[in-house]
Amino acid sequence: MKMDVLLGLQWGDEGKGKVVDFLAPKYDMVARFQGGPNAGHTLEFDGIKHVLHQIPSGIFRGNLKNVIGNGVVLDPVVLRKEIEGLKKFNIAYQQNLFISKKATIIIPTHKLLDAAYEKSKGDKKIGSTLKGIGPTYQDKIGRVALRVGDILSSDFQDKYNALVEKHKNTLGFYNYDISELPQLETAFFEAIDFFRTLNLINSEYEVNTELSSGKQVLAEGAQGSLLDIDFGSYPFVTSSSTMTAGACTGLGVSPSRIGEVFGIFKAYCTRVGSGPFPTELFDEDGDRMRKEGNEFGSTTGRPRRCGWIDLPALKYSIMINGVTQLFMMKADVLNIFEEIKVCTHYKLEDGTVIDQLPFEINDVKVEPIYKVCKGWNKDLSDVTSYDGFPQELKEYVVLLEEELNVPIKMVSVGPDREQTIMK
Repeated sequence: MKMDVLLGLQWGDEGKGKVVDFLAPKYDMVARFQGGPNAGHTLEFDGIKHVLHQIPSGIFRGNLKNVIGNGVVLDPVVLRKEIEGLKKFNIAYQQNLFISKKATIIIPTHKLLDAAYEKSKGDKKIGSTLKGIGPTYQDKIGRVALRVGDILSSDFQDKYNALVEKHKNTLGFYNYDISELPQLETAFFEAIDFFRTLNLINSEYEVNTELSSGKQVLAEGAQGSLLDIDFGSYPFVTSSSTMTAGACTGLGVSPSRIGEVFGIFKAYCTRVGSGPFPTELFDEDGDRMRKEGNEFGSTTGRPRRCGWIDLPALKYSIMINGVTQLFMMKADVLNIFEEIKVCTHYKLEDGTVIDQLPFEINDVKVEPIYKVCKGWNKDLSDVTSYDGFPQELKEYVVLLEEELNVPIKMVSVGPDREQTIMK
């Protein structure tokens, strides 16, 4: 069998959690391959809203195996809280949640470093969630990080102390207050004791064994392709590979074993934090879009920047990921607009018109060129099939398919599982 991959094609927050939950019954395993607790996957069913940060979104689906892969950076305190929150739903996490021993651990001083680095940037902040993600990935690349498997060794405390001393030297350079460290460490070590009771495995063997035995595996990404450390709007990016290639390195699966690549995108665009956003709206339409879409971060609560859909950026993400199917989310948010704009090209300051992402997108003024579509201006809450869509929405879907050259197989018209229309 080949492993399917599901990932976001914009700046994150596309609705990946809902899609994973919807698709999960077709799979035997869902495996998260990158990111950390800066991700927030929101699922809604049976009238209850669930927010996951590190646990794969297949956790609510029976006996399906859920794996946190080696490419993830894990906060033990957050993970413990997540698991505690699942207990009231009788989720059998002891049987169906597995964690890679090679996943990297976020320790308390990583969060302090994150805050110190961001503060030092002044008005050039990148918009970090201050969860310690960046500093943890720095330590991973610098070959000094602690991994999940280390908590089982007799010298874990020594390894921890050595890394903390290294961090304290850096924090001293930034003259950053570390008075809250003892309190953070108390919660951390309590969570580590809990961590040791979980299923800690060599996940690369587990995933490949599932595939070799004919089982269906879905790799779940976090954030979005335009936040990729290599191909995103650098330096306003996350610290991991958010693309299909990241699923290979984040789970230990060969590129030859990749099957379908599901690309998730909103019917419009949002972004959290700093960085370029060519189609961002600063007017009443942007405010209406934010309110209608409840565009506030599921992890941070921060209001998201909103704008019209950006096809040059989408084409770029489709290309670098090898997307085979598209899923369009939150089409219902556009119900309120009589006209809907679609950015098809960019116009640069010298008058050049392009449909590619320029390297200088952070530094040069990019003017979006729009095609205006007629809105459907109709509530979609009672729609149960694609045939029931307003003609204007069907035309919007056809336009995007023609421009992107990839079929749109799913359209979401609300947050609930049932509000998911297959085409």
